[in-house]
Amino acid sequence: MAAEAFVSNGVARCGWCAATPDYVRYHDDEWGVPVDDDTRLFEKLCLEGFQSGLSWLTILNKRENFRAAFAGFDIPSVAAFGDDDVARLLADAGIVRHRGKIEAAVNNARRAQELIADEGSLAGYLWSYEPAQQPEPATLTTSPESVALSKDLKKRGWKFVGPTTMFAMMQAMGMVNDHVADCDYRAVIDRKRADFTRPGTR
Repeated sequence: MAAEAFVSNGVARCGWCAATPDYVRYHDDEWGVPVDDDTRLFEKLCLEGFQSGLSWLTILNKRENFRAAFAGFDIPSVAAFGDDDVARLLADAGIVRHRGKIEAAVNNARRAQELIADEGSLAGYLWSYEPAQQPEPATLTTSPESVALSKDLKKRGWKFVGPTTMFAMMQAMGMVNDHVADCDYRAVIDRKRADFTRPGTR
């Protein structure tokens, strides 16, 4: 992410979202807002995996198509996908048609079911990797916590969950406030994080 803010209509925002109004909306409404819902977190995990090697704007523009194609990222529904569903998804021009990533999403839904059975919730598991101290904004693409999370998920059989992908998810889900220092939304996210009740594990 860019290390400087841009100012528009008197509002300072992270520089990366200057590229398009869709980025501005995502930045203002979603990026860094704490999330504790398993379905939304599974969606973020999947979409960050699909983003690997692509721009986030590509994924953002296709997000509604992804939601329709993947049953709203309902974990049991995606876990039940079979070969016919994979074929359907590979033929769906509205999403990223990458067999490895599609098969990884189905695999990860099954691994998510196992994880929830073991840990109580996906949210509780993920939030257990929240850093004790927030990193300096816009300085990292990985962190010790994202490396540890990636390693554990891979050990559990997850795919497309590398340390950089996991750090991007930590930013998106509010675990790390990576809004740049002079972005007006940094303080907004700090308040939301302060008011947020972290989910516990079983």
